[in-house]
Amino acid sequence: MPRSRKYPTELLDRGARLVFESGRPIAHVAADLGVPSETLRKHVRQAEVDTGRRQGLTSEEREEIKKLRRENFELRRANEILKSASVFFAKELDTDRSK
Repeated sequence: MPRSRKYPTELLDRGARLVFESGRPIAHVAADLGVPSETLRKHVRQAEVDTGRRQGLTSEEREEIKKLRRENFELRRANEILKSASVFFAKELDTDRSK
């Protein structure tokens, strides 16, 4: 479950637009909006990546990576369970054969 954001995305989007359109420093825009400058700075940098103004992973790419990592974790866990089960049943089979 994603954690709740302290500052609405709409407010951060508006701040990023103000930074791009006005050319004012991020710290000044952040102070005007009542948002920590570091929060707005990170949002502006991500917006730059998403629009192609800056190199880096887009928000969609980041989400895809998170999804794939989660899926990879689940598959590894399922694989470990299957390995344990096969070892268990192999031992059971050997025990049944020795009787």
